[in-house]
Amino acid sequence: MGWRRVAGQIGRSVTVWAVSTLTMLLLAGLLPDFRLQSPDGDSATRIAVTAACGAGAFGLLSALVWPVLVRMLLLVPALFLGLLVFFLNGSLLLLALRVNPSGRGEVAPETAVIVAAVMSAVASATGGALAVRDDDAYRRRLLRLADRRRRATLPCASTPGLVCVQLDGVGHDVLTAAVRDGLMPTVARWLATDGIMPPTHRLTAWRTDWSSQTGASQLGILHGSTFDVPAFRWYEKDRGEVMVCNRPTSAAELQRRAMARTGEAGLLAVDGASRGNLFSGGAGEQALVLSIATRRRGRENRSRAGYFAYFSDPANAVRTALSFFAEIGREIVQSTRARFAGQHPRVGRGGLYPFVRAFATVVERDVVVAAVMGDLLAGRTAVYADLVAYDEVAHHSGPESRDVRQVLKRLDRSLALIEKAAEHAPRPYRLVVLSDHGQSPGETFRSRYGLTLTDLVRAGSGLPVPRGAGRTPSGAEARAAVRVALGRADADSGPAPRSEPVVLASGNLGLVSFPDVPHRMTKEEIDARHPALLTTLANHPGIGFLLVRSAEHDGVVLGPCGTEIPLAELDERPGPLARFGPGAVDAVRRTHAFPHTADIMVNSWYDPDTGQIHAFEEQIGSHGGLGGAQSRPFLLSPLTLSVAEEDGEVLTGAERVHHVLRRWLGELSGPEVPLDADPEPRAA
Repeated sequence: MGWRRVAGQIGRSVTVWAVSTLTMLLLAGLLPDFRLQSPDGDSATRIAVTAACGAGAFGLLSALVWPVLVRMLLLVPALFLGLLVFFLNGSLLLLALRVNPSGRGEVAPETAVIVAAVMSAVASATGGALAVRDDDAYRRRLLRLADRRRRATLPCASTPGLVCVQLDGVGHDVLTAAVRDGLMPTVARWLATDGIMPPTHRLTAWRTDWSSQTGASQLGILHGSTFDVPAFRWYEKDRGEVMVCNRPTSAAELQRRAMARTGEAGLLAVDGASRGNLFSGGAGEQALVLSIATRRRGRENRSRAGYFAYFSDPANAVRTALSFFAEIGREIVQSTRARFAGQHPRVGRGGLYPFVRAFATVVERDVVVAAVMGDLLAGRTAVYADLVAYDEVAHHSGPESRDVRQVLKRLDRSLALIEKAAEHAPRPYRLVVLSDHGQSPGETFRSRYGLTLTDLVRAGSGLPVPRGAGRTPSGAEARAAVRVALGRADADSGPAPRSEPVVLASGNLGLVSFPDVPHRMTKEEIDARHPALLTTLANHPGIGFLLVRSAEHDGVVLGPCGTEIPLAELDERPGPLARFGPGAVDAVRRTHAFPHTADIMVNSWYDPDTGQIHAFEEQIGSHGGLGGAQSRPFLLSPLTLSVAEEDGEVLTGAERVHHVLRRWLGELSGPEVPLDADPEPRAA
């Protein structure tokens, strides 16, 4: 059997070399700056030998030199990795022609880039087509592309493993609409929407906490705690620091706090892999994980090794680079079309955004999917991976736009690839697909009212407002509201503030903190310091409600026209929270109990009829607070696993999703997440 495998591998290598030789001959005939003969001309045999030697040298250099180059490229920001692929691949071709023993062959540098790209793509397609004919060869190829370091001879459990793929930002309603419209045939087949075959999966909607964003949700799913994560970004007075969930240092600190609170290492602590996530989940195998990005490189920190695992194959690098530049062109065309069509609402999509979008929708997707396929073929017990493509595009194009339909199609193809790899895995797998939140559409707060939340807070605090905001009708409206609240003719005649507030935005959730006050301020203290601020915010038409601490009632919700409801009375009279639907009261109460909740929590206006909100950031599809589809993600699970929630209860909170996934791991006979050392005391 070993000799047959070696013989098959040699046969495939010879075939790829022959196809590459023919490709080089064809390109030499088509491209004027590429020739395989001397200026005086050569025989057909001599030209063929030159092409064969050149193709062989190029293939050998790609196999030996390319991995070294990729190792060096790990020092380059990942966003610009695709920009260097063509240059390096073309350089290898120039070197191959120079060392060609025939002494023939010349190519212009710009033409070398084209020739190298075509040859790499053809070689990859040929090798893949030959390998697919043999299941063992197909598995070995995928295993090599994913750079698995586990030896194939190691024993693998026969019990099923669990692989979870997170489609970042895809809400329950978006998924059902995509299945209905034929955008996601793989998911439609699992749900048997055609009624021909029986379903293999069930679809469940779940409800996020107030902070409907990846940082809180993924921390809860992977580590079982969303405690003290009030938003995507917030100010911590005791540390004098702004925490941002997608900042490596903040992610590492949040993961440490969650592990200390739960006393557990995470969902993936036993033979797990974490791919493309903010947090590790306690996994031993990690790639593109933000919370370990600040550590010194070593065996325990291979966050960027996923790039090497994928790009060490030059054909992968070329294919992804081509898709990268195609996505940049697609974004430019789509944004130009939206601008000329007068699309409304619309946000700016220039600058580096086309490159950011291409990285999220192409590079990150390709690397993560390849890593997951390698994990399946290595037989890992639990895998959790995040695909961020939809979330990135929906922020700028809208959660139901034509642009995101193409992204959903490609995400479905990624699920099909993972499903195919699972068929070749050494153990059975249960494939779970879920999202961390949805997205709600709507015009931005700044676009609708002509000023930012920071401008409104400054106006209410008696601080200067930028001239641009002051000239807009909304800026005048804010100043008028301040005058009415103060009962004065001029808002600027109030007491001089001792410190400017810190105003942060997380989608349609705003946070206002006063850094010079060490504790969380009460409503009474805020009114004494800035008499017009709370009234100005609560009465603004773009604001849904406020949450502040109260010396008399512990906490109160403020709304327009003097509405003030203690948290203890929200069940009987929810006031402005009524329009935000079930679960809003509990979510607000829970956030109020967090140690680092801001002095003023601001949730934007929400229209329950249209589902629209006003983001305090420049996003026409946003999430982070309460209101609409952003709080309604999905959980797609195999029928062979137990129901997520019994008795028709709504699955609420990422912490609850964590416990469901742990239960499923137990059903699959997977051991779970003990810590090796005693945990730190739980947070108060």
